[in-house]
Amino acid sequence: MNSIMKKARVLLTAYYAYMLEYRAELFLWALSGSLPLILMGVWTQAAQSGQFGLTAEDFARYFLTVFIVRQFTVVWVIYEFEKEVVEGKLSPRLLQPIDPVWHHVASHLSERLARLPFALGLVGLFFILYPQAVWIPSLNHILLFAIAVIFAFILRFLIQYTFALFAFWTERANAIENFWFLFYLFFSGLIAPLDVFPENIRNVLLWTPFPYLIDFPASILIGLPVNILQGMLVTLSWIALFFIINRWLWRRGLKQYSGMGA
Repeated sequence: MNSIMKKARVLLTAYYAYMLEYRAELFLWALSGSLPLILMGVWTQAAQSGQFGLTAEDFARYFLTVFIVRQFTVVWVIYEFEKEVVEGKLSPRLLQPIDPVWHHVASHLSERLARLPFALGLVGLFFILYPQAVWIPSLNHILLFAIAVIFAFILRFLIQYTFALFAFWTERANAIENFWFLFYLFFSGLIAPLDVFPENIRNVLLWTPFPYLIDFPASILIGLPVNILQGMLVTLSWIALFFIINRWLWRRGLKQYSGMGA
């Protein structure tokens, strides 16, 4: 256990220092996730004239929370892993005593810590410009939100890393992610809360992984009615499924990789 903790600390420290070298880029990355704040303006205006079951303040709080969730769950592992496989950079990492995935995990977690001050600054600016949307979540909602966000990141990372493993067979594994992203964009709650979807569509989506990447944690924090137990169990089920597929593809992919002379 001490050895594992030491390796984790070294990886996180190294990647955190690396991320701090790119503070300007981190600020731009944080801004690049501001699409929910733009959509917030659209939906708050629509709520004033439409019948959506949510008030303008509800939409404002929802999309602010979506922005926060996105700051913690954005993933780019497929682009890094694909490059490592195509350029042969994966080979030296296979000689190290840890699974190469932990380099990517450390990179993502360190980036979260380095990005946090910029994200908090944007949240503070939002409350200054839109004070009527200020609310104080209960401690219970905050804790459940934190758990849901952790699960969302794990699921998002596993999904994209699983797609990344197809780089062992194709040089364009990111095309799979691009196709998947279309469904993620519309069904995760990034474009609109699931509450505005027709009930029959919403009931189907609740059994897919999409709502649990954004809508589920966001709804918890702002107090929208959600089945928390079902949501957590469905999320864990998808995590388990993608983990099994991921490990199977990893073993098959390594045989393919070594077969190419790496």
